Amino acid sequence: MIKIENVVLPHEKQWETVIRGMRNPLNSWDKSDSEECRNIFCGDCDGECLPHTNGFIIGSNDLDLMKRLDKAGTEHRKFMRMITVYVDITAPLYWWKEFDTYKVGTVANSCSTMHKIAAKEFTLEDFSCEHLETISRLDEDGEEYKPYMLMKEMIKCLNACRKTFMETKNKTDWWQLIQLLPSSYNQKRTVMLNYEVLANMYHQRKKHKLDEWRTFCEWIKTLPCSELITGEENE
Repeated sequence: MIKIENVVLPHEKQWETVIRGMRNPLNSWDKSDSEECRNIFCGDCDGECLPHTNGFIIGSNDLDLMKRLDKAGTEHRKFMRMITVYVDITAPLYWWKEFDTYKVGTVANSCSTMHKIAAKEFTLEDFSCEHLETISRLDEDGEEYKPYMLMKEMIKCLNACRKTFMETKNKTDWWQLIQLLPSSYNQKRTVMLNYEVLANMYHQRKKHKLDEWRTFCEWIKTLPCSELITGEENE
């Protein structure tokens, strides 16, 4: 499970700054054709209209240069690092473990499992368990078990440890929570990304085994000028 919400995209002045910086190496500012739309969302623009900016258009000249620099490689497309995206993501710890391999170009503030793990009772909704089976399996000793029911038992155990910890404030009880907590536990983070790191994520993870990565890559395709990230022209 992954939930992506509260997306904040660059506003008009930020796009203007990105474009101005992109044109600095060739002093080609006079060729910039991005502007505020006079007929907001008319659909007749040559470039790319950005609804979240209340009608700012990336002109065809600027968009063409962006695409050419994008194809020229990372050393030429530094403007991509200047296009920032802020977003709240709720996802399981096993997904965050992979996300954390992208250290350059990301900043995150997370809900703390260390400080707030005992703040509320655990429920099934706190975990990504949509793929757990309810049918019986056999372990190596021939005993039956059901993965979904094991998760429910784990939650009961966590809540029992939590109750004891809340009563005693004993660190031993806190350790039971920390070391028993499954990697399917959902954590929320507010993240700052940029188009360059999103491009790396997209190309490396778009066919990943985890549903969360494939959903994340589909979200990337909804961003303005996403073809700069994906290398795929929008239909």
